Amino acid sequence: MGSFRRTRGKAKEEGWRARSAFKLLQIDEEFDIFQGVKRVVDLCAAPGSWSQVLSRKLYVPAKLNPKSRDGDLPLIVAIDLQPMAPIDGVIQVQGDITNARTAEVVIKHFDGCKADLVVCDGAPDVTGLHDMDEFVQSQLILAALTIVTHVLRVGGKFIAKIFRGKDTSLLYCQLKLFFPRVTFAKPKSSRNSSIEAFAVCEDYSPPEGFNPKDLYHLLEKVGSPSGTGNLDCSSAWLEGPNKVYIPFLACGDLSGYDSDRSYPLPKQANGSYRSLDPVQPPIAPPYKTALEMKKASTGLPLDQ
Repeated sequence: MGSFRRTRGKAKEEGWRARSAFKLLQIDEEFDIFQGVKRVVDLCAAPGSWSQVLSRKLYVPAKLNPKSRDGDLPLIVAIDLQPMAPIDGVIQVQGDITNARTAEVVIKHFDGCKADLVVCDGAPDVTGLHDMDEFVQSQLILAALTIVTHVLRVGGKFIAKIFRGKDTSLLYCQLKLFFPRVTFAKPKSSRNSSIEAFAVCEDYSPPEGFNPKDLYHLLEKVGSPSGTGNLDCSSAWLEGPNKVYIPFLACGDLSGYDSDRSYPLPKQANGSYRSLDPVQPPIAPPYKTALEMKKASTGLPLDQ
């Protein structure tokens, strides 16, 4: 059995909806991102593996603590355009992360307070054209900043999936406008052949006088000849002999799950291994309409 499939099997055995749960766990092992977190937002959350991690690491331990009161329980808000099956302690919001109104809904759930942590494992459907995939993914991250600049407290953290490529330095400098510490990390559970990595942004500190409405106007200045004042993100820092060097870290304990490794199959009572069903099939897959149209036009059952 291939290593990629095997790691997915490990996720099923541990009850995770997707193997991406291991990536967030390994990021936490390296950066301790959950320390002191009481309010967290999961962007592009479906099918919910990162929300599961947040629930198990934050909400469930607090719920099981006999000293905890209802008002002390961590608050987790998951946002996606698609609905997903319920997760203990997770509030679901169907919304668009590019819309500031979605941020207002989140803050309302937090009783007017702001989040300690925002995570985003969202990604577009990849084409295999790395430059295009990198560009579209960077635009998704900047869209996520629309929410971050509205809901994240000063000093908070932001974790987002990135695709590494020729414009990675530009994205790094854009994130540095808001976070003094930005590290691009590669969890062990992320395949070596993948251009995927994760931006770990710490200590949220927006520029003085920053208005979230001016987000894209500010981002457009990064890499332009005029630069961005004293933020050291002018074009001279993005190319040539003065090119900025990005902190990059491979994270995850050596004993942690590795997507490029095969694991021995667990022994079953009858001596054979039975393939596991998905922990949680999608409840509203984007291809559902296509299947229904196919059934209507051909008379075939949905599974054919």
